Amino acid sequence: MNAIERMEVDKLNLILTDTRLPGIGENPEIEVIDVTQRCISNCTGCFGCWTKTPGICVINDDARSICDQVARCERLMVVSRLMLGCYALPMKRMLERLLPYQQPFFRIRAGETLHVQRYDRRMRLDVVVYGGVDAGEEELFKRWLARNVLNMAVRDYGVAFAHTADEACQLAQKVVSEWAN
Repeated sequence: MNAIERMEVDKLNLILTDTRLPGIGENPEIEVIDVTQRCISNCTGCFGCWTKTPGICVINDDARSICDQVARCERLMVVSRLMLGCYALPMKRMLERLLPYQQPFFRIRAGETLHVQRYDRRMRLDVVVYGGVDAGEEELFKRWLARNVLNMAVRDYGVAFAHTADEACQLAQKVVSEWAN
């Protein structure tokens, strides 16, 4: 059993962002992490998190502690620029480092062959993306996100689109107020 499995489950509300979110980080019930201000290396695809150190990435950087928080959170919000139908690079780099939370085994769920989750946690995921070029790019992101949500065994999720980072901040504040209810 590793440290995360022994950890008491928190009612942690976590926001991963690549832009400033004024006012949101002042709430003591919400942890806000700006991934652009952290040292997060690219996943190397070595699968050491499955074989050498199960559940823990072999790369020792800021992503390790962030991954621990993601594993414990009840609600996760991702606020990111939309680039080519996906998260912008700083956020994509961070989210790819969540690979240790899946196991190298598969099972059929909802008619799909999916990875077995390492932890029995089903969080609420809210995604706010900004800077989308057009409706086609937004539709591509929705399809891509739905596939990720299915593979991550997220219990429920929502997605919102904004044109600017300021609009994304307003949408994030709205989600935070919904979390409080």
